[in-house]
Amino acid sequence: MPSLWYNTSMKTLKFKLYHHKRNRYLKRMINASGVIYNHCIALHKRYYRMWGKHLSCAKLQSHIAKLRKCNPFWQTVGSQAVQDICQRIEKAYQLFFKHNKKGVRPPGFKKVKKYKSFTLKQAGYKFLCGNRVKIGSKVYQFWKSREIEGTVKTLTIKRTPLGELFMVIVIEGNKPEAKFTTGKIAGFDFGLRTFLTCSDSTTIESPQFFKQSLNAIKKASRQHSKKLKGSVNREQARKNLVRRYEDISNRRRDWFWKLAHELTDKFDVLCFESLNLKGMHRFWGRKISDLAFGEFLQILEWIAKKKNRQIVFIDQWYPSTKTCSSCGHILESLDLSIRRWRCPSCQSENDRDGNASLNIKRVGSSTLGVGDVRQSQTAISV
Repeated sequence: MPSLWYNTSMKTLKFKLYHHKRNRYLKRMINASGVIYNHCIALHKRYYRMWGKHLSCAKLQSHIAKLRKCNPFWQTVGSQAVQDICQRIEKAYQLFFKHNKKGVRPPGFKKVKKYKSFTLKQAGYKFLCGNRVKIGSKVYQFWKSREIEGTVKTLTIKRTPLGELFMVIVIEGNKPEAKFTTGKIAGFDFGLRTFLTCSDSTTIESPQFFKQSLNAIKKASRQHSKKLKGSVNREQARKNLVRRYEDISNRRRDWFWKLAHELTDKFDVLCFESLNLKGMHRFWGRKISDLAFGEFLQILEWIAKKKNRQIVFIDQWYPSTKTCSSCGHILESLDLSIRRWRCPSCQSENDRDGNASLNIKRVGSSTLGVGDVRQSQTAISV
């Protein structure tokens, strides 16, 4: 039996809380967090108008701590959660200062009813025996679908548009890393007609879950728009529309997880082309949203890290489609409607997506040194 080496890693677990009347206290804490968040944004804007400078996170936390002493509603939120709100706003502003020329906007106000979560770090919660957790002075029960093994670093309470509450915890612990098993490298090309085209000539079609449920979405949306604003019927119609969207999201995410496990079990190194998702969304809109390439890559990277697989991204400007995989000849232009083309140099016939996947595999594998690959395959046998 091969030996395994252990390292410290972070893991996120998500549990659903039981429906109970005491959940209103958690929802009240989320609403209070939304009020504090909007107040912090207003302070940032006012400070900049008066002084022309950015309000530091330390000054903001000190000011909010003073305001909490005379505001009972704000005191329902723990001090750790308030600090996290200030830190998240500070991080959003730092990203804005760094990438404002790329279209990144500063954080803005949010509707309190749509505010989603609050986070507790070192204090404010305690796990009891069984499936109970104490948050503040109240005890709540959750669906314990798996054991919590490791040190809990943060606890986040999230509220969905349907009003359901979930507990998301980040734990730190030791995990064995899986050994490279196949030694195979594959290149993948994303497409509009086929979700993925693999360099081994296999294709994966996308179920297009949103397209399948488009008629149901339109019907639920029409029913929602016909109801009187502020009425009970409108709220019921809104929840029905949200359930439709959540069903699509859950089915798509389930398919992504299964596909990611299948690919990481089959290949040790997976090569992809970097995507300009914003530009693609401007051209094809709902089609790109339904395929959700970005969400799939996030899930695939998480599973690859868990299984000690390697994900390689090549430059998005590399002409993978216009380059012949047999001789390396590069075409001057290739219209999107042309699905197969013949190389003028070697006369080989190339499939558009299949040829691109072969080039992605070749370029991606060239970025890996032979020593690096051998080290990755033998690192865990110590």
